[in-house]
Amino acid sequence: MSRLLSTFLIAASLLSGTVAAAGAAPGGAPAGVPGDLGPPQGEPIHAVLGIPPNVPPPLNRKTPAKVIVDLEVVEKEMPISEGVTYTYWTFGGTVPGSFIRVRQGDTVEFHLKNAPDNKMPHNIDLHGVTGPGGGAASSFTAPGHESQFTFKALNAGIYVYHCATAPVGMHIANGMYGLILVEPPEGLPKVDHEYYVMQGDFYTTGKYREKGHQPFDMDKAIDEHPTYVLFNGREGALTGDNALTAKTGETVRLFVGNGGPNLVSSFHVIGEIFDKVYYEGGKHAQENVQTTLIPSGGAMMAEFHVDVPGSYVLVDHSIFRAFNKGAMGILKVDGPENKAIYSGKEVDSVYLGDRAGPNLHAVSVAAKANAAGTLSKDDQVKAGQQLFAGTCSVCHQANGEGLPNVFPPLAKSDYLAKQSKEQLIAIPLHGRTGKVTVNGKDYDSVMPPMSQLTDDEVANILTYVLNSWGNPGGQISAEEVSKVRAQPAPAAAGH
Repeated sequence: MSRLLSTFLIAASLLSGTVAAAGAAPGGAPAGVPGDLGPPQGEPIHAVLGIPPNVPPPLNRKTPAKVIVDLEVVEKEMPISEGVTYTYWTFGGTVPGSFIRVRQGDTVEFHLKNAPDNKMPHNIDLHGVTGPGGGAASSFTAPGHESQFTFKALNAGIYVYHCATAPVGMHIANGMYGLILVEPPEGLPKVDHEYYVMQGDFYTTGKYREKGHQPFDMDKAIDEHPTYVLFNGREGALTGDNALTAKTGETVRLFVGNGGPNLVSSFHVIGEIFDKVYYEGGKHAQENVQTTLIPSGGAMMAEFHVDVPGSYVLVDHSIFRAFNKGAMGILKVDGPENKAIYSGKEVDSVYLGDRAGPNLHAVSVAAKANAAGTLSKDDQVKAGQQLFAGTCSVCHQANGEGLPNVFPPLAKSDYLAKQSKEQLIAIPLHGRTGKVTVNGKDYDSVMPPMSQLTDDEVANILTYVLNSWGNPGGQISAEEVSKVRAQPAPAAAGH
């Protein structure tokens, strides 16, 4: 055999994987490959997977291991919002999929199972894999089948994984994404809490919060017009009883990914500053960060300490996504107050500016009439109209019609007609959160307490509303407002 032919055959064998490379390191990787920390040591380990928002515990290993990951694809119908369902395609039965935690240098034996009652083939592309398609070609799996492939985790970082079966965008849009953490050999700095949050944009045929089962809308997805933008796959997945928790003085680490398929996330925690952000999932950190960009198919890791109790709101700071498409979560921090760091409200005084002149003439007339004991309903209505224009009309609109799907109407309101005087007064005094049905339509927004208003002003605004836009009429007095104000405020939600 000629030397040229012999060389050609050896090269072909190397490319096909049938002949071991000369000088190969133990475990099959060529010598000198960065991140190859040698062969697995000890018995194989079955990976503990994290169910969002929970993360598997730190590995605390000093040597690389063979890690077996079992992940099942499940197609299932689940709530996307209250009263709204959607058929998700999932890794592990959750959106995002199970959190995978391995160590740099580990040899990962990956088993992907496609549940037998699924309708679609699926695969997985892990951005932490060095190899064609991130494992996608090796893991294409029909329903009722299982695929297996092996990779070495060469690069430390936090990485997205997702389905890459055609049409790729549809599989991702249906919830097929998650995170895999490749810990550096020394591990990560110790913190008190680690949480797993992943943003995704969803495209349904129905409008935002339209009730019933909502199918996927390919046209909306192609046009990049999401119906929902959500953390962890469902509106409310990280609020209420599902809120993340911590105590003052503790440190929190957030692993935050963006499954997309389309939008870039401007991730922010209202009232906190990230001490460190390991941006784009890598090892370099930026300090003292307010808001960080996470590209579609990208991830980051943020660390911060919490000093003051309260509810800290997680948002995509493309802010309409938070308040009008669902991208909102809560970190609830308990503990003693620290007035030296944050005082809370110290002053609440009246400031009228240039509105103190003719714009509020009727308010002044009503106040004088009330003091003299001659206040009429007509005086209250005129004063209430001026106060409403400066306090309430931005949300409820000057004509009382509200904003569709956001702020409920006050005009011809069956909700107002059903309330007692005490219940009506409590709304501006204490605010209102949670669901409310007005004129047959559901609303779920937040009205803050109007604590800046005096008893006179609250009475005048309510009297104006009751006597406008086809409402049933009535009159509220400052004395009635005072009595309700003196009562303990109801519980914070949905009163």
